[in-house]
Amino acid sequence: MSASERRSKAAARCRCGGSQAGNRRFLADIRGHLSEAPETLGGVSTAAARAPSAADPAAPGSAAVASSRWLPGFFVLALIWGSSYLFIKVGVEEIHPLHLTLFRVALGAATLLVILLVTRDRLPRDLRLWAHLFVVGGVGVALPFTLFGYGEQRVDSTLAGLWNATTPLVVLPLAVLVFRTERMTIHRLIGLFIGFGGVLVLLGIWQGVGGAQLTGQLMCFGASCCYGLAIPYQKRFVTGRTQSGVAVASTQLILATAQMCVIAPLFAGAPPAPWTLSGNVIASVLALGALGTGIAFLIMFRTIRLAGASTASMVTYVIPLVATLVGIVVLSERLEWYQPVGGLIVLAGVAVSQGLFSRRTHAAAADPVRDEPPSMVASEASACPSDQVGVTSEKPPARKAFTNTA
Repeated sequence: MSASERRSKAAARCRCGGSQAGNRRFLADIRGHLSEAPETLGGVSTAAARAPSAADPAAPGSAAVASSRWLPGFFVLALIWGSSYLFIKVGVEEIHPLHLTLFRVALGAATLLVILLVTRDRLPRDLRLWAHLFVVGGVGVALPFTLFGYGEQRVDSTLAGLWNATTPLVVLPLAVLVFRTERMTIHRLIGLFIGFGGVLVLLGIWQGVGGAQLTGQLMCFGASCCYGLAIPYQKRFVTGRTQSGVAVASTQLILATAQMCVIAPLFAGAPPAPWTLSGNVIASVLALGALGTGIAFLIMFRTIRLAGASTASMVTYVIPLVATLVGIVVLSERLEWYQPVGGLIVLAGVAVSQGLFSRRTHAAAADPVRDEPPSMVASEASACPSDQVGVTSEKPPARKAFTNTA
């Protein structure tokens, strides 16, 4: 063998080795993003992230992490989840709400399963966990998705997005009174009253409400109540598991898909053939399923790693604004003056209930070691972390053991 041939083979081996090393680094990076991910789709976080060192230049909240690295993903995430109401509105024009939910959860499950394969992760094996996730998949995924679909047959997408902001106000009393995972405090109680005052303004109660408009708004509020029930339920029965966030979210979507495969044909008949649907509707369904619950998860996890959970969870406040803007710009929807005002009052109540304006909260947010991963309530429910809904990490000691053994 000539010297030139030997050099050619050596160069080829180097290129192959470099390519394999690059692939390994790529997969390791994705697994790193997902290993600290919140284990939820329809509820709260079920895994605590590795506590970063304040001296670590890559730690969330570190001065070494430039905002230019996480801000683009942050706003893309707000755009994806805030646009979900637009996609629902377009989808229900040609698809029954039950079928829209079926398509959406099936596509979302497929997307997350692909991510599991790429990262060599696996689904949970604990049957008790599957049983709890069956409940969350129904109450926290399938039912609210369907209620928003029915609601947007009667009200504008902008109004549905504003109603979703009430989710944290439902979480708090349920977490305190039903699941006993949190304690009521003065600022939480004040925030609760402010928030429900915003609900009355959002309804325009002084004008009198009724008919399809009221029915649609109550359906949207019912969807928020489903999220509000799923969050403390999952915190009570699922928190503390060792599975990754994508594994748990995939399981929820698989179970929600199984439920909708039974329910949708019974109450809505056979689903429409894809070739009978318009391009806008097909694109909306794909965006809701693959983009909203697949790609958005990776973006959220990356933002958590770069900016910290407290910063990442601020997307909760941006989503209603995005939902309002895209509804007005794309669909030419109109709002009464009191509807955005009511939405802002609701968000103010949420901020007060979580102590956003207190010195203690600001001090905790400045300490990266205290930062915990937020949890995501599925797609258009936004990133609704436990510390962003008036449900903080102040858990009564007697309850912590139950959380990890259910």
